Amino acid sequence: MTVSTTRARHRAARRPSTPLTELAAAATGQMGTVGRRTAVVAASSGLVVSMLSSPASATAGDAGALPAVDTAALTASARAVLNSAPVVTSPAAATWTVDIPGVTVETPPPPPVKVKVAKAASRSVARAGVARAAAATAKAAPTAAVPQAVAGNAVLEIAAQYVGTPYVSGGTSPGGFDCSGFVSYVYAQLGVSLPRTSGGIKAAGTIIPRDQARPGDIIWSPGHVALYAGGNSQIDSPRPGKTIQFRAIWQSAPVFIRIG
Repeated sequence: MTVSTTRARHRAARRPSTPLTELAAAATGQMGTVGRRTAVVAASSGLVVSMLSSPASATAGDAGALPAVDTAALTASARAVLNSAPVVTSPAAATWTVDIPGVTVETPPPPPVKVKVAKAASRSVARAGVARAAAATAKAAPTAAVPQAVAGNAVLEIAAQYVGTPYVSGGTSPGGFDCSGFVSYVYAQLGVSLPRTSGGIKAAGTIIPRDQARPGDIIWSPGHVALYAGGNSQIDSPRPGKTIQFRAIWQSAPVFIRIG
């Protein structure tokens, strides 16, 4: 019968594992990682991290103790990184410039202004324009040529001096004549006094046939008198708006009167 001399193996005794001990172990591992990172940051700023070192009372066998951190080594490493980092500087007189594109502002032209004119005013302006044009035309119109019969005829030579004088109702002077006032004034310059009205002038003279009339005789028609200038012409002050002119005999049935 064979006798075995191998002894039985037994597991080493260890602390009982509970939820509390597992939480402590996990926290210790994380604290170690956080502690190392904190030490690097603190070393770069010149601080000494002593809080992360193990307390003097902690023993290597304590499961909850934190691992020791060599802060001097961490400080030297952080300084080396800072020393090797590039240094950025700027001169004190540095200035900033910004390129701004030129802007051109164009002002739009003002809208056209519409002027409303009342119809009545427009008609008045139009009538005034027509009147001015008619007056200018009348003024520019040439007068009838002075008949040859005027030369040497005392009556017509005096009458010709007042060509252009305006017709004035009741006028008997060079400032303005009506028809009978003009004839009476001309004869008065020769010392012959005539009645003031056309009817009175007709009665003061002798009616003669047209073919016997001579320059200087009087032409009568109802309500009007003129001076005969020979041929088919006369000189008179016809009506308002007209002036004394040599013109053609326009009366339809003229009566010739001789004075004296």
